[in-house]
Amino acid sequence: MSKLSLLLIIIFLAGCAAGPEYRRPDTTTPVEYRYAEGYEVIWQNGLPADELPKGEWWRIYHDPVLDELQQRAADNNQELRAALARMDQARAQAGISEAELMPRLDLQPSAQRSRTAEDLSPMGVSETTNTFRLPLDLNYELDIRGRLRRLSEADEAEFEASAAEVESFRLMLHSDVARTYFSLLTLDREIQLIEQTVALRRENKRMVTSRFQHGLSDKLDLSRADTELAVAEAEVVMLRQQRSEVEHSLALLLGEPASSFELPPTDADDLHVPTVDPGLPAELIQRRPDVAAAERQLMAANARIGAAEAAFFPAIRLTGAAGYGSNELSNLLNSGNHFWNFGPQLSLPIFDGGRNRARLEQAKAAHEEALARYQQTILQAMQEVENALAALAILTQQQETQQRALRHARETVDLSHQRYRAGLVSYLEVIESERAAHTQQRAVLQTRNQQLQANIALIKALGGGWDSDNLARPRRNMSRQ
Repeated sequence: MSKLSLLLIIIFLAGCAAGPEYRRPDTTTPVEYRYAEGYEVIWQNGLPADELPKGEWWRIYHDPVLDELQQRAADNNQELRAALARMDQARAQAGISEAELMPRLDLQPSAQRSRTAEDLSPMGVSETTNTFRLPLDLNYELDIRGRLRRLSEADEAEFEASAAEVESFRLMLHSDVARTYFSLLTLDREIQLIEQTVALRRENKRMVTSRFQHGLSDKLDLSRADTELAVAEAEVVMLRQQRSEVEHSLALLLGEPASSFELPPTDADDLHVPTVDPGLPAELIQRRPDVAAAERQLMAANARIGAAEAAFFPAIRLTGAAGYGSNELSNLLNSGNHFWNFGPQLSLPIFDGGRNRARLEQAKAAHEEALARYQQTILQAMQEVENALAALAILTQQQETQQRALRHARETVDLSHQRYRAGLVSYLEVIESERAAHTQQRAVLQTRNQQLQANIALIKALGGGWDSDNLARPRRNMSRQ
């Protein structure tokens, strides 16, 4: 009965892991976003609409070139490969910790040949002997207070945090590819616009030259026409240099050499800005992979508190060995040469100079740090969403105003040309009107690019098409894709 009671006590204690059980901290989030009014719902629960592939949020832009670039980035980006390798390291460490929960058996065969000195021999005769051993050693720690389980939980959470960090980097990578690509398209359209302006300036120069030759204009008008043509040509050169730098940045994101990468200019007529529903602020906790990573780090820190508390309790380790031993190799496996030993080892901390207490305080402080980082990550997520929503709302108003200004500027250009041909104004008025229209047209292009950038920033802030349920998969089934 006493042995049975001891066994029951051990089983009971083994089921009680030291330390607090993890509980998700309460977070204060607003009921709705400040700038979320007026958005049509095309996303549900932070995921793309049902007709779109899950996770490939960039397909809402309906651009096959962008789709291809995103695939190339997913296949070749070197920083993504490094992040996946770090995740594999965390996966292996979690496997090591899980293996510590199981008994360890080691087969350690040995062979030894020795000679004793005459003076040390009991018979006073030097002797040479052989010793052959074939033991199977057992080593197993009874996880009475759950120290090993808590360490395994911590490493499992660290692995899941690493997996979430991979998804966070993947989201950032695809966002950067889309943003860089749309910046490239905007530069292409600006270059086309300036090239059209160069052609217009040349036509104006021919007209001014003809008027000068017929005495209808003075030398000042001709000089102004030459100046405006040179300025427009210089702008084309500057924009082409900017385009090459953006193209090289895109090559780096794709994991390809800048010297061999080339993306031909596109003739896209318009850059579509899709509407994205931001959903509710409380959903960000499930939507964003960086929030999931921060929470997994918090879970790991919580588990390490339990491991530190378990160090205050006795540790019981079972050790033993069984096998064969003989002085003759031919007799090694004879039944009479079989041996075994088995016994428990108890380790009870009596005095450690405060090491265990210090480790517990360290674990608690690490938990406080992880909690603060988790809450800060949520606050940052809220800020990024609000920033993107505010930018989209303001840029929409700005675009409408600039479109209206562009229409008036074009009307002014037509009127100034008519007045110049009639000899009512100088060529300076034509230049000023064309310059204003040119400035407004470029502003419209740049604002549209800013809208696309803010749109991508909103998708990234919402977590893209990532799903936190992926982290619940068993470790052995975790896919690199």
